[in-house]
Amino acid sequence: MIHLLREGAHGLVAAPAEAGVEGAVVNLVLWLKLFVEATGAAVIGVGVVIVLYRFARSLVARRVVRYNEIRLTLARFLALALEFQLGADILSTAVAPTWEQIGKLGAIAVIRTALNYFLTREMREHREGHHADHPTEKD
Repeated sequence: MIHLLREGAHGLVAAPAEAGVEGAVVNLVLWLKLFVEATGAAVIGVGVVIVLYRFARSLVARRVVRYNEIRLTLARFLALALEFQLGADILSTAVAPTWEQIGKLGAIAVIRTALNYFLTREMREHREGHHADHPTEKD
């Protein structure tokens, strides 16, 4: 909520002068942005819990673990969370954006796209390498 106020939003409740349709749309977009940001954070949280569980289980079992697979599991969650966070940033610029907000969104989009590209490439390379190590009868 502080993040919303800091970005120049009018808070979660419109001022009386903005109580019309425009104020309702602004409030709806701000609530939606908050929900999308929270969803992205929840995706990261779920990913961390799953990865920590898998890592702890491998330590307790004292077996050889493919740590790269555990790391790539977290990468999948991070890639999904990045999509949610970008969506939230797009929502924040949907209502009366400033040039500063548009520039920030552009920078975030470039960074997110680069991160997602490298995460996806690494996951694909791992999948192809794993597939080559364990060929099926169809190969």
